[in-house]
Amino acid sequence: MKLKDKICIITGAARGIGEGVAKRFVAEGARVAIADLNLETAEKTAARLSAMGPGTAIGVAMDVTSETAVNEGVARVVKEWGGVDVLFANAGIQIVHKIEDFPFSDWKKLLAIHLDGSFLTSKACIPHMYGNNGGAIIFMGSVHSKEASPLKSAYVTAKHGLLGLARVISKEGAAHGVRANVICPGFVKTPLVEKQIPEQAKELGISEKEVVEKIMLGETVDQEFTTIEDVAEVALLFASFPTNALTGQSLVVSHGWFME
Repeated sequence: MKLKDKICIITGAARGIGEGVAKRFVAEGARVAIADLNLETAEKTAARLSAMGPGTAIGVAMDVTSETAVNEGVARVVKEWGGVDVLFANAGIQIVHKIEDFPFSDWKKLLAIHLDGSFLTSKACIPHMYGNNGGAIIFMGSVHSKEASPLKSAYVTAKHGLLGLARVISKEGAAHGVRANVICPGFVKTPLVEKQIPEQAKELGISEKEVVEKIMLGETVDQEFTTIEDVAEVALLFASFPTNALTGQSLVVSHGWFME
């Protein structure tokens, strides 16, 4: 097992991609904190994953935009299990508008969840990783960490920013065995993406079918959505990689939508 007894925190893990990654980590023997705004849902997800084994999971309440909430959540994990080996900062939302119509409050909300959340959780976990002489920090980026799309100014800005944050952590953490990476998926058919389909159809004046076939999958090589399982395999690679050889790198998982 690649993560046997490794202590992992995954934000936004009660459902969607976060839950899928947590499931993969537990299958590899990890102890996983399901960190989510909704503690009840997090605990239900944790119980379900623990029953599957061979690893285990607990639910932790965490608002990633609150430094106090993040620190308290991380402290609970450290008290329960004694440290932190892996952080997967996955919590995120999507809001789409044309720039001239983008409410500043929505801009700040999106950046707070994606960027502030990744910064605050990293800041809280890094001292424990340094104390243990090693750790892995993984950010949920996107193809939009590399590319831009109309209507997504806040999201594209946030996802680009995660590349910079990961690279700085990689530089600062290298001497302590702490590495950082960014996963950059294409469209994964989660509730977050499904919500975008009618929103983009309305904003762009096209059908929902055209949003899927032209906007979301039009540049892929096979017109297939990226799957949660695809993302989980890459997360496992970054979480379990034994050296600094890949630190600071990002990996695009997009069925060829973006290639580099």
